[in-house]
Amino acid sequence: MNYQILLVFIPTFFFVSITPGMCMTLALGLGMSVGFKRTLWMMLGEVVGVAVVAVSAVLGIAAIMVKLPWLFVIFKIIGAAYLAYLGYEMWQSRGKMALSDLEPQTETSSNVGLILQGFVTAIANPKGWAFMISLLPPFINPQNDFVVQLSLLVSIIMLSEFICMSIYAAGGKALRQLLLNQQNVKMMNRIAGSLMFGVAVWLLLS
Repeated sequence: MNYQILLVFIPTFFFVSITPGMCMTLALGLGMSVGFKRTLWMMLGEVVGVAVVAVSAVLGIAAIMVKLPWLFVIFKIIGAAYLAYLGYEMWQSRGKMALSDLEPQTETSSNVGLILQGFVTAIANPKGWAFMISLLPPFINPQNDFVVQLSLLVSIIMLSEFICMSIYAAGGKALRQLLLNQQNVKMMNRIAGSLMFGVAVWLLLS
């Protein structure tokens, strides 16, 4: 693979990964509620899910969605509804992503549950599909070995996602120390919930 392509691909996808979205918001919420170490289980499921989306986009599933705009619209509506639901739950200070107190909530979900939560979030993330459809295929050179190129690009994507989620989750753990009373907890829940609603509206209008 041309290394000049990698010099463009790496910073481009890192910028895409670091922007707030379903997966990064999930990492932030879990970092605050269950801590960084347990959030690693969710990250494992998320990076595997992102890899599945990336491979599927290149192999043609994404192309089918492009040919059937109504299917992609439905997909976006489902994603937006899911985000709006999470936003509502956080405004009500309930749900898995909502903060309830300063004590670690290690029993909220099993490790397997966290893995599945990360995987499903990545698979059901319309933003992820949209970026994979638009960004990944142009970096594949049909004259070079397809498997080698795809493996390398997907590895970079997985590493980028893991680094960005770690930043969000570690930030969440630090923010957790600032939540000294119930009013602060409620305020943080409502801020995060409002961000969820904002992303949901963005999905519907994009």
